[in-house]
Amino acid sequence: MQTEQRVIAVVGNPNTGKSTLFNVLTGLRQKTANYPGVTVERHTGRLRLSCGDVTLIDVPGAYSLAAHSPDELVSSDVLLGKVPGEPRPNAVLIVVDSANLRRNLFMATQVMELGLPAVVALNMADLAHKRGIDIDPDALSRELGIPVVEIAATRSHGIENLKQALADAVSQPPSEPRSFVPELRAVATQIKARLAELVEIDISVQETERALIDKEGAIEQRLLQHSKTDIAALLDTARQQITGGTTSVAAIEARARYRWIDAVVARVQTRGKSRQGVADIIDRITSHPLLGALLFFAIMATVFQAVFSWAGPMMDLIDAATAAVGGIVANNLPPGALASLIVDGVIAGVGSVVIFLPQILILFAFIIFLEDSGYMARAAFLMDRLMRACGLSGQSFIPMLSSFACAVPGIMATRVIPNERDRLATMLAAPFMTCSARLPVYALLIAAFVPDRQFGFANLQGLVLFGLYMLGIVGGIFTALVMKRFALRGPTPTFLIEIPPYRLPNFKSMGIRLLERGRIFLYRAGTVIFTVAVVIWALVYFPRPDDMLAEYAAQRATVAAQYDGPLLAVELNAIDQTEAAALLEQSYLGRAGKFVQPVFAPLGWDWKITAGVIASFPAREVVVAVLGTIYAVGGDVDATDTRLLNRLRKAQHPDGTPVFTTGIAVGLMIFFAFCLQCMATLAVMRRETNTWKWPVAAWLYMTSLGYIGALLAYRLI
Repeated sequence: MQTEQRVIAVVGNPNTGKSTLFNVLTGLRQKTANYPGVTVERHTGRLRLSCGDVTLIDVPGAYSLAAHSPDELVSSDVLLGKVPGEPRPNAVLIVVDSANLRRNLFMATQVMELGLPAVVALNMADLAHKRGIDIDPDALSRELGIPVVEIAATRSHGIENLKQALADAVSQPPSEPRSFVPELRAVATQIKARLAELVEIDISVQETERALIDKEGAIEQRLLQHSKTDIAALLDTARQQITGGTTSVAAIEARARYRWIDAVVARVQTRGKSRQGVADIIDRITSHPLLGALLFFAIMATVFQAVFSWAGPMMDLIDAATAAVGGIVANNLPPGALASLIVDGVIAGVGSVVIFLPQILILFAFIIFLEDSGYMARAAFLMDRLMRACGLSGQSFIPMLSSFACAVPGIMATRVIPNERDRLATMLAAPFMTCSARLPVYALLIAAFVPDRQFGFANLQGLVLFGLYMLGIVGGIFTALVMKRFALRGPTPTFLIEIPPYRLPNFKSMGIRLLERGRIFLYRAGTVIFTVAVVIWALVYFPRPDDMLAEYAAQRATVAAQYDGPLLAVELNAIDQTEAAALLEQSYLGRAGKFVQPVFAPLGWDWKITAGVIASFPAREVVVAVLGTIYAVGGDVDATDTRLLNRLRKAQHPDGTPVFTTGIAVGLMIFFAFCLQCMATLAVMRRETNTWKWPVAAWLYMTSLGYIGALLAYRLI
């Protein structure tokens, strides 16, 4: 009887189709979380084999077990059983790209040295055949001493044979670890014993080898936490013993492995004439200096248009559904705090989260398709030179572009950036891009305070809107440059990227990954956004003075006695709007606006503008509804409502001076262009960085820029 769940780790180089194979094997029987203490995602799934159910762990793709990045360190730790709460795998599934056998076998031999039962999956065998590459899986199996199964994951070819091989492997006990670099193994064995004498460190011979290979790498840094001087000196002495001071341990390892690998590949692989296919023709076009660039911008424009426009109908449907559900609940509950909490807090809060989902799904559908087809690597290569001028790399372009629709999917898309500094710099620059949530604010202020004048083919209002878009781009570029020069300063990493062959993605795998991205968004961002939305509701709703409620109830009774029919409805609606404005002024939000107003007085803002800005923190577009309530027009207004536009234009202070001047209106637009008034963005940034340090720093930095910009506009215009 099976007493514990058996585990198989799925490992391989990037672009080998490892994740596609994982999705084919597990289907929807999988889940995603983070490894303890790091932001690296942990994908696990259940696979049913003839020997029973096993757990598959999709280990992050890596080129070597010598850890240079958090992903590679996790890969090494999982295989060595060093992840807290994670059992060491019972077996390993090594995914190999059939067209790149020599390079892929480098990591495969490192995994084989661990002594765990293993199976090699020769993936993308169909594409290799088209390129004239034929591999004898039986001969390779004899050379490696482990089962080798030829598969094509995107077509589910060879999957049943692979399952049987995994069932046999997971039932086998670990074997005596072998070594492809004997001189390294001998010294590592000695060093392991010496380390045990210095401090009580649970370290294997294989982990010691990784520390010797990767000087100042993650494993060595972990060891140095115990006794820096003795351990550092011990490791350096061992490296000197292996190399003789003429080269590096990594170079010796590479030569030894590739000497063995080259001999094996020569015996098991034959190369014939490559058969040209559609993918080769497409590759020639996409690699052309001019045609490739034009095609790239056309694809990016399509992605941008899709995220920005195609999501509109679904977002409208979600918005309408939220309003309909809220209306049904409101009609079936007596007026009061409970009804308002459910309608304006819970339902509206859920709606404010779910409404982003269409944009998230459309964006990631494009990204997953472009990644799996092999085009994303080419896009990053094309844009690398341009992005380097901004202090970033080519992989930052897609997240920056998608942030014009919404910074939330843009920040989530930074996961494609392997370098942590570039990833953080892109996250901090992405919120500057003019997202769709800013448009209602811009539309309201431009319509109210910018004259509708025509200058030839150009419209002044359109020029102002274009200027605000450009202002966001300049702000993002400036931020990236500043971050890479100061806060995120460090050696600029060499941009190395593997250009995989074009291939048709597996749509089942795409669908699984897309659903997973949507679930992650709803869980990660939704919990925080929903909580803040309920808090804002409470600030707007409470307190409700009894004398004020009684006064407006008396007014309703008076007009009910004087009017009837449509005229009564108009009068009652006017009282409702006036009451809502008065209650908002007396609410905690109104009081907060008056309390904070002196801070924004240098910008020319009164308490009403300040309250609107405070309320817009969960989402910028909320400011339109808040201003509609404050100016007694109603919270259901939009940016083109003429009643609200007229109220804003005519609004005056008690001394008769206008509340909104051109300088104040322009300053308010600049403030919203810079200030990070979006809880969704902060929530996702917090989840992606696993700390509040960067979201708080981004909010303070962007708010300061917005404040200074609004101050200059008010003083100079």
